[in-house]
Order: sequence, then C-alpha cells, then structure tokens
Amino acid sequence: MALRLLSTLPFIGILLGVPFVNRVEPMILGMPLILAWMVLWVVLTAGIMAITYWLDPANAKTGIESGETQS
Repeated sequence: MALRLLSTLPFIGILLGVPFVNRVEPMILGMPLILAWMVLWVVLTAGIMAITYWLDPANAKTGIESGETQS
C-alpha cells in the first residue's frame, strides 16, 4: 500500500502542482518556473520509480529462483 502511495507522488506533483507554479518568474537555471517544475518532477519520478522497484517484494527474487540462468 505504501508503495502505491509513493507511486502517486509524481501524479500529484505534476497535475496538482502546476496551477500553483504557473508563472514565468522566477527563472530557475534559465527556465521559467513552470518548466523547471516539470523538469524537476521528471527527474523525481525516475528516482521514485527506482525506489518503488527496489522496495517491491515481487522484485526480490534472485535469478535462480525466477528461472534465469547466467551465461
């Protein structure tokens, strides 16, 4: 359940945060605030999805248990 809630953070950040940062000023790294917000959430989404993958018990199987062989 906690992993599902963690996975919804990017959705909430992008969809619900945009109306609050829909401004040009301040410029962040030469980008308007709205663009910097979207770029930030793209990067955060990759990190959150990686954390979710590592913490998901379904992905805890080793290669031997899942039938994979090493060559």
